[in-house]
Amino acid sequence: MAEQKILVTRSSMPPYEEYIEAIKPLWDTHWLTNMGEYHRQLESELKGYLGVPELSLMVNGHMALELAIQSFGFPEGAEVITTPFTFISTTHAIVRNRLKPVFCDVKEEDGTIDETKIEDLITEHTVAILPVHVYGNICNVQTIEEIAQKYGLRVIYDAAHAFGVTYQGRGIGCYGDVSVFSFHATKVFNTIEGGAVSFDDHRIYEKLYNLKNFGIRGEELVCEVGANAKMNEFCAIMGLQNLKRIDKAMQERKKRYDHYVEQLRDVEGIRFLKQEGLATSNYGYFPIVIGSEYKLSRNGIYDRLRENSIFARKYFCPLTSDQACFKNKYRDADIQVARRLADTVLVLPLYEDLKMEAVEKICAICRL
Repeated sequence: MAEQKILVTRSSMPPYEEYIEAIKPLWDTHWLTNMGEYHRQLESELKGYLGVPELSLMVNGHMALELAIQSFGFPEGAEVITTPFTFISTTHAIVRNRLKPVFCDVKEEDGTIDETKIEDLITEHTVAILPVHVYGNICNVQTIEEIAQKYGLRVIYDAAHAFGVTYQGRGIGCYGDVSVFSFHATKVFNTIEGGAVSFDDHRIYEKLYNLKNFGIRGEELVCEVGANAKMNEFCAIMGLQNLKRIDKAMQERKKRYDHYVEQLRDVEGIRFLKQEGLATSNYGYFPIVIGSEYKLSRNGIYDRLRENSIFARKYFCPLTSDQACFKNKYRDADIQVARRLADTVLVLPLYEDLKMEAVEKICAICRL
């Protein structure tokens, strides 16, 4: 009998019967999309849970980011300072808006954008900073805000990894001009596919509404050129069901996270990324950094785990700046720390119903 695979993550889902019961009313109304009852309810409940003044639901996290950038109307070719240590969606959203990503290096201790290097990259063409909260580790939001105010720049946070995280008692979505969340099936909180943009200026809500709904504002009125990025009702209901259980899900993730730390903290050559002391964690990921003192390379332990049907992930390798689609366009970027992390970080499996025996097995292999 084949050994059961342990994947890096597994989607959170409500009990089958509860989800089926929750979607039954759709067969009465036949209202499946176009900002229906459950879409509106989820938007409202997420505002409360995340502690943000305004929120716009989207079909997925990428469209949320792409349209959030578009909403500011930046001139074509303008520069956006960002990080290469992220999922490719971050960079694609900039490029697809016909803007130029300018890659800033990251910090060794947590993988977030190095705020001390941002100012040196600002030019007369810079319009925004797009930092990423990595693995739930938050950026230095205070310093980034100071830099943005000094130079008159927008701040657009990619908060795809930071659902439910707070900093100094405030929801992380309250920082910057906008913050963008992903509710993909692999995330701590999911709506199957989905995303959202949070902000405090209601004018952004109106702009995003137009952009995600073809610019339609009446039966005979299309006021703006837009896309189709609306979340459907089945996804919204999945979100409402998962939101009921999110705190319990995070508690279960924490137990497994803590067990990893206990088992691996004394292994020579394994380092954990630093967490901001004034921020909470959503325990979405368990990344380790493989140092030169370890008996195997990062790729070596990745292969060893895979031989045992354990599928860790090399997030983020290669860096977005080094992906084939950019044809070496950014090969000269000064991002040595990011490249080093890309070669040494390994994300171990973590999800709420991961068996503790599986954690023990993974740790035993990592302890060599």
